[in-house]
Amino acid sequence: MPLTPNKDVFITCAVTGSGATQDRSHHVPRSPEQIANSAIDAAKAGAAIVHCHVRDPETGAPSRDPKMFREVTERIRDSEVDVVLNLTAGMGGDMVFGDVENPLPVNAAGTDMIGATQRVSHVAECRPEICTLDCGTMNFAEADYVMTNTPGMLRAMGKMMTDMGVCPEIEVFDTGHLWLAKTLVDEGILKSPALVQLCMGVPWGAPDDLNTFMAMVNNVPSDWNWSAFSLGRNQMPMVAAAVIAGGNVRVGLEDNLWLGKGELATNAQLVERAVTIIENLGSNVIGPDAVRERLGLTKRAPKQ
Repeated sequence: MPLTPNKDVFITCAVTGSGATQDRSHHVPRSPEQIANSAIDAAKAGAAIVHCHVRDPETGAPSRDPKMFREVTERIRDSEVDVVLNLTAGMGGDMVFGDVENPLPVNAAGTDMIGATQRVSHVAECRPEICTLDCGTMNFAEADYVMTNTPGMLRAMGKMMTDMGVCPEIEVFDTGHLWLAKTLVDEGILKSPALVQLCMGVPWGAPDDLNTFMAMVNNVPSDWNWSAFSLGRNQMPMVAAAVIAGGNVRVGLEDNLWLGKGELATNAQLVERAVTIIENLGSNVIGPDAVRERLGLTKRAPKQ
């Protein structure tokens, strides 16, 4: 297979995520103001898209509070820095079972299951250009935790996103998720060409070896837009692999806390490192206007 590198690459910065990283690095933003400021700094460094979760400002625990999403949105939109906004819609699908001998009832302290309308309510309110659609159910590293996204839930959420005029970023953690994504497009629930994020190396989804990565890439329809990321020390090697394979890239503190051994990173530093890799490969880093044109996005203010 000949190499067909992407010559015009967009960078997504995943600013904070929902993982338990808040106490592992003082650079992980917690409050809406910190998240917005870190997103703006990432945009100044070269990110065309910022992917945002929100957290409890005091504890750093993941949250889905619509007021915090709105504050992040307004702070980014009111800044002088232009960037495409991508809000998570992954919260509210968390199921934690009881122990192996007594799986039911589920662990109420860890389980957070809500309906489709509520899962996208902040998206309807904030009107970002993009929001995420985790296209499948998956075991995560934790012993009894399952990220739960049934086909029925995804059909409902996907239709709502399409009707809102928000582009779903289809997050796929394994090849079966791509199969379902293509089915949703065939059914007319999602528009084509779709936008896909290949999530590599997330336990227990697709491992981030190159054979598995290329199997994922080769299952993406040729006219779709796609990006990829990996975790930890493999974040920057995946930047190079994605560009060489014809895609776009994602970096950020959601996926990796380190710039080098013993050196904690900021979001802006991770974006700067990605820019250097992309340009050293002979490709260009494109900005938010070019991304909106490529993906057919419309920038809108939050609902008043």
